[in-house]
Amino acid sequence: MKYPKEYLDEIKTRLKVSLVVSKTVSLKKRGKEYVGLSPFKNEKTPSFTVNDEKEFYHCFATSEHGNIFDFVMKTQNFKFGEAVKHLAQLAGMQPHMFSKEDEEREKKWKEYLSIYNKYVDFYHNELLKNDTHSNVRDYLKNRSLRKEEVKKFKIGYVEKNPIFFNELKKEFSEKIIVESGLFYLDEKKRAYVERFKGRLIFPINNISGQPIALGGRIIEKLDYLAKYINSPETPFFKKGSNLYNLDLARKLSNKLDHIYLVEGYMDVVGLSKNGIENVVANLGTSLTDRQILTLNQFFDDIIICFDGDESGYKAAVRAAENSIKELKPEKQISFLFLPDNEDPDSFVNKNNKDHFINFSKQNKISIHQFIFTHYKKQTKNNPSSMAIFDKKLRSIATTIKDDYIKKYVLEYFLEKISDLAPHTSQSKKNYFVKKTKTLESTKKYFSDSQTLSAVELKEFSLIYLVINNLNLMQENIHLIENIKLFTKINIQIFQKVISKLKSGDEILIKELDIDNQLIDKITKFAPIKHILKNKSDNHHEIIELLEDINRDLNNYDLEFRIQELESKFSKDLSEATFNELKELKKKQNIN
Repeated sequence: MKYPKEYLDEIKTRLKVSLVVSKTVSLKKRGKEYVGLSPFKNEKTPSFTVNDEKEFYHCFATSEHGNIFDFVMKTQNFKFGEAVKHLAQLAGMQPHMFSKEDEEREKKWKEYLSIYNKYVDFYHNELLKNDTHSNVRDYLKNRSLRKEEVKKFKIGYVEKNPIFFNELKKEFSEKIIVESGLFYLDEKKRAYVERFKGRLIFPINNISGQPIALGGRIIEKLDYLAKYINSPETPFFKKGSNLYNLDLARKLSNKLDHIYLVEGYMDVVGLSKNGIENVVANLGTSLTDRQILTLNQFFDDIIICFDGDESGYKAAVRAAENSIKELKPEKQISFLFLPDNEDPDSFVNKNNKDHFINFSKQNKISIHQFIFTHYKKQTKNNPSSMAIFDKKLRSIATTIKDDYIKKYVLEYFLEKISDLAPHTSQSKKNYFVKKTKTLESTKKYFSDSQTLSAVELKEFSLIYLVINNLNLMQENIHLIENIKLFTKINIQIFQKVISKLKSGDEILIKELDIDNQLIDKITKFAPIKHILKNKSDNHHEIIELLEDINRDLNNYDLEFRIQELESKFSKDLSEATFNELKELKKKQNIN
């Protein structure tokens, strides 16, 4: 059974040739290409080349040549179907399930492409040769669009009284024409209407450069019409899986490691006109993880640059929360915010290419920094607001798929939050040395003006959590029995609690034989009490809080052990101490 072309194109979109080949051949970058020793012949001098831009490999020693499917078939002795399954799995795609409809679908795909090609060609040529559309001419002039840009992006114009439907009917069925999304039925007039009439049209191409949808922009200010519209979704076009200008921008991935992601078609055209061609646009919807995955196949740094207005900022927030989950160690996602009421097109036209690039370098902000800054602005300096702030950032961090990045981002969030919190503003390296000063606001409650270390406060939170959820903790004793504490008195208290819980008997706080003054002290100072106010009945969230505390205490232990070893190493300089220290620091970076 033949695989549908769009399925194979999807695999090629997700997988660079160099990525596939590098799993078999050690490659080195050389100009626009990669080189390595031939997998088809024993050799000492590299004669094997890979070109991602042109999507092929070539072996000068054996004349072997082909794409990723050819490579897998020849190096692993796979049949074509086996190669497709292998590469689909590598690309994170589901295996294709063949059905009786596949042949019909392939036929429709060819007709669909043909309709779009004819439509795009017709209205593009009409725009180039027709001088009667003065309003179009004026619009292009005002936007500083030259004929070169019109040709490059194959921009067209659909007149207000189009007749192309009848032309298409000469070759295609009415049903497939309507299914293309280019036309819709006007129930009142009982006639098919061109969706993009009176609009400039921007062809949206697939990765191979074939038009599969359109974006349309109104050129007259009419309040009852949307400024931009897109083709509706079809079996062959999904807004969340495609990007405008990706077919051209991806060819630059051998030269540039970054890509600008903007909101509109004119932003792409405007930047390209000014010499910035590594740019794509999403298609009027929120940025999707699928779009990020696609861009990650070609570029290492995605710079999201939306309009400098309120709607652009809101779109950036949505984009950040959607895309951070796809962040990887070798990839970056950054945000660039332009001055108020500027968009990329207007900004680069007022200034120039170099100014835009320099502005980008100086002002872009990493995705996790942007998220933290955004939610910090909404947070008030009180326990309830801080708790919501903390919870929100933790929930965002947990969506990250890569475990290493997840741990780093979570650590970054917690470090930044600790700088804002009254009892944890000291650096981690000084957890066991420095003491947090009691806030003036707490002195009125405690005559002794006692100061507490960060680890003591964390232990207080643990004990407070446990003694206020005894039944839940008894059911989950395995989660708490091995938690390590550091402060002598807190260790004694915690051991008493664990011992009672292990007995299996129903227990009450008053039965724990703990000094009431200590309980009062824990109750008054435990930071977690503010968070637990609204979580008393949510067992799942309480367990999550317990796990968070345990993780923090483990980090304290690790930090303390590192400090001890650093002190020891400064005296003995032994290799054994150094290796132990190195392993602990490696573990610290992972955690």
